[in-house]
Amino acid sequence: MKDYLSKIIPIAIKAGEAIMDIYHSADFGVEMKSDNSPLTLADRASHDIIVKGLKKEFPDIPVLSEEGKDIPYEERKNWEKFWLVDPLDGTKEFIKKNDEFTVNIALIENNDAVLGVIYAPALEDGNNGGIDPSEIDFPAIHLKYGTLYFGGKGFGAYKKIKDGALYKIEVNKNTNGNIIAVRSRSHASPEEEKVFEKSGVTETISAGSSIKFCRVAEGSAHVYYRHGPTNEWDVGAGYAIAKAAGAIIEGLQFNKENLLNGSFTVKSIH
Repeated sequence: MKDYLSKIIPIAIKAGEAIMDIYHSADFGVEMKSDNSPLTLADRASHDIIVKGLKKEFPDIPVLSEEGKDIPYEERKNWEKFWLVDPLDGTKEFIKKNDEFTVNIALIENNDAVLGVIYAPALEDGNNGGIDPSEIDFPAIHLKYGTLYFGGKGFGAYKKIKDGALYKIEVNKNTNGNIIAVRSRSHASPEEEKVFEKSGVTETISAGSSIKFCRVAEGSAHVYYRHGPTNEWDVGAGYAIAKAAGAIIEGLQFNKENLLNGSFTVKSIH
């Protein structure tokens, strides 16, 4: 796990830095895809960096992203291991310039997301503690921008901000009578309200992209519910990190014949 992470974290950071170069420019080069969702120059730049980096470091492990969504199921159903990539999750947040977009890289092994990296290059998200990285025998991580989350099966979950210490994150199982839900900034739905009421939610916060998984993983929210479709590459890295932090996740599977997900829940409490 550490060997994989030590190689994919620099790839995610490089992609995030390329995104930031475009984020600070005057023209994002926005196009509309066939499903009427936006695509930017930053999506393309990040995708090229990630795929090139993964193929160099792991030539025998295939890569699945939106660009490869037409790979036949008959071919990929036999994959024991593959990278699941979203080069820019939260393109709408990127265009709105609200800083809540991410680079997502996950390792899927035997149809389970066992490792994930989420890099939010524009989000400097506070630091509530720290550990000496030598305690986990992990190489030093240098961030020019933003906030990095990573974790995996049997390894735990971690967070680092620019100029901050690396620290371990865990879900918050203690509610003290206040159950916090994190909801989508761009995809809210009436169904959320029903789930929140049933779960006893007393407070909600909003976040974009895969940062919602990270809010549960780090303990600043107890529940994240998503109603309606997402793609597997939208959720792979967040799933791996939240699971490594102790989250309970219902409704997600990987390497399905149909790469669209239905509704799902990520939570720290039963």
